Amino acid sequence: MEPVSSFYIKTSPERFDAIVVGSGITGGWAAKELTERGLKTLMVERGRPVEHGVDYIGENKDPWVMPNRGKVDATVADEQYFNQKMCYAFDEHTQQFFNNDRDMPYSTPQGRPFSWIRGNQLGGKSLMWARQSYRWSDLDFEANLKDGHGVDWPIRYADLAPWYSHVERHVGISGSKENLAVLPDSEFLPAFDFNTVELALKKKFDAKYAPARMIMGRTANLRTPGETQLAQGRGQCQARSQCHRGCSFGAYFSTQSSTLPPAVATGRLRIATDSIVHSVIYDPKTNRATGVRVIDAKTLEMREFHAKVVVLCASTLASTAILLNSKSEAFPNGLANSSGVLGHYLMDHLFGAGASGRVEGFENDYYQGRRPTGPYIPRFRNVMEKHEKFLRGYALSGGAGREGWTSAAWKPGFGKDFKAMIRKPGAWRFGLGGQGEMLPRFENMVSLHPTRKDKWGMPQLHIDCSYSDNDRKMQQDIADTAANILEDLGLKDIEKHIKSLEDWPPGLSIHEMGTARMGRDPKTSVLNGYNQAHDVPNLFVTDGAAMASCAWQNPSLTFMAMTARACAYAVDELKAGRI
Repeated sequence: MEPVSSFYIKTSPERFDAIVVGSGITGGWAAKELTERGLKTLMVERGRPVEHGVDYIGENKDPWVMPNRGKVDATVADEQYFNQKMCYAFDEHTQQFFNNDRDMPYSTPQGRPFSWIRGNQLGGKSLMWARQSYRWSDLDFEANLKDGHGVDWPIRYADLAPWYSHVERHVGISGSKENLAVLPDSEFLPAFDFNTVELALKKKFDAKYAPARMIMGRTANLRTPGETQLAQGRGQCQARSQCHRGCSFGAYFSTQSSTLPPAVATGRLRIATDSIVHSVIYDPKTNRATGVRVIDAKTLEMREFHAKVVVLCASTLASTAILLNSKSEAFPNGLANSSGVLGHYLMDHLFGAGASGRVEGFENDYYQGRRPTGPYIPRFRNVMEKHEKFLRGYALSGGAGREGWTSAAWKPGFGKDFKAMIRKPGAWRFGLGGQGEMLPRFENMVSLHPTRKDKWGMPQLHIDCSYSDNDRKMQQDIADTAANILEDLGLKDIEKHIKSLEDWPPGLSIHEMGTARMGRDPKTSVLNGYNQAHDVPNLFVTDGAAMASCAWQNPSLTFMAMTARACAYAVDELKAGRI
């Protein structure tokens, strides 16, 4: 196979069959599906090229060989990465994968912060995502209809089930079959193991809280690669806990390791990096999108690419910004926005609440190595019984480990006895933190700032998003329930925590969804059940913007399944002459 770099272009007079905007988790899948189904496809990425295994410059580097011992210079972080530095994966090894906030500003109302975590490069955030991979169920797809918050999803689990399988067989999901109605099983590779303490606590939890269950988190890391993943050139996860630096083994799913190579192998893919999409070109005579206008990230030159189908996969907020900026006489408030809901119903997951405690009785036990996932308790609230204080639900995740020398080193002491103390492992601790569902609300929205622009002359986004009373009650229940569970499991010195809005604002969960939602009625939604714009039939949006609710699970696996399904539909519609 030719190197990916040989498929890069700056300009092209040819008309493509399809343009994919964005190269992250959904953009990679769109490129793979469209090219393998016969379409000549252009992938447009606003960031720089990143070559698999070559440009992972922080990989395998210990902190002590880094200029700042793994920490980003405080002045640089404060002045250039003031939002990005809040992400768990941001450090000196990964800094190159995060956007410079000074160059890419956005605004928020006073007192309502939003942390937009971004990674603009080939591969996008697929290079540093958390890899937790879960199917949604009809509990999630039917929630809007049943409780009246948001519009009814135009699809159900049965519509996505075969596409989940299609995606999972390629990606490789390590997990265990549990036969839980609330969390459908995937096509699994072998799961990662519990450690001794976790296994003991799991047995207690499963016995006490049945039918709820503690399982091992399902992850797109290859604990044991299958033939499909080995054929992609990917290897076994080494459990280095360096995933967000890039993985030359290809042991976790990313665009570079898994979807880009087969797309390139078709010979039908071209890639335009450093190309910032300004807007979608719309022809009112045909009511079709005809391509995209882009700004060269380095020269500021404006140019155009043309295609028969346009698929937006730039990320929830970036795709919405493109649509809002694609104004015309036919769509003065943004392309495909006859409903007026474009930009509205922004959601993110609730985090920042949980509990931890000390585990007694395992002083002679330890664990070996690292692991890219941990114990997970699927949703149990508002499943069989209705909670009196809030709607929807949450999952709990966490893990057990022993306090090490870094904890002991802060304790008082000196000399021989102190040295002996820090060589001994400390107490076992176990913690649980929640991930909860945020309700879709019209007032949570994004818009284009009327006057402010970025360094490329693009309008800045104005993001107005806050938690509701339902969200806050759920966060409190997460902390209370986590603490109660730990008490029931016999832990000691239990501590609850709930972070404030300032400490964990919306956006920091990095699961933003909504703003170009799908629905059954063109008057109340932007897209139909195939991620196709109601107003412009050859325009598709398959990233998180399409979501009508955010459920309680990590959304990336659902993004991938929806993208593969939408692209198959788009190809069929194009070949049939309907778009």
